[in-house]
Amino acid sequence: MKDLLIIDQKTDLNDSIEIALFNLWNNEYPVNLNYPSLEKFDKYLSGLEDVTHTFILDENIKIFGWYFDFIREEEKWFGLILDSAIHGKGYGAKMMERAMARNTELNGWVIENDDYLLKNGAKYKSPLGFYEKLGFSKIEGVKLKTSSFEAVKMKWRVSPAN
Repeated sequence: MKDLLIIDQKTDLNDSIEIALFNLWNNEYPVNLNYPSLEKFDKYLSGLEDVTHTFILDENIKIFGWYFDFIREEEKWFGLILDSAIHGKGYGAKMMERAMARNTELNGWVIENDDYLLKNGAKYKSPLGFYEKLGFSKIEGVKLKTSSFEAVKMKWRVSPAN
């Protein structure tokens, strides 16, 4: 695999990009978080306010990573999904460093254990340690619990200047 490119896009997503993101989401997130149809995934994306997308692409414009941030309840939230082929190669950190350079605060839900399975049957690896290394803190007592999964709220803020 040649070097991958990281590009930002704030505009609406076209159909082929949305299909690629739907597949990336369903392949790399636990099965419990999969969208059963492209229509339901589109409904999720359409509900995001003030969204910005960043993609990791190869020379053929195949998407290997997707970072997106948006406003929810007056806070900046984000999501990050990487194709397992590029895990551990520094691309996730590069994506987050770009996001942290243009924001003063980021919030995200993170599954904190490895109890979930991926679509291919492999175990989902929690990214909790990855975010902690980047300076995110787990907000104690704040969890997202549904009938199919549980996640903790992580927050990052710019450090005040000394």
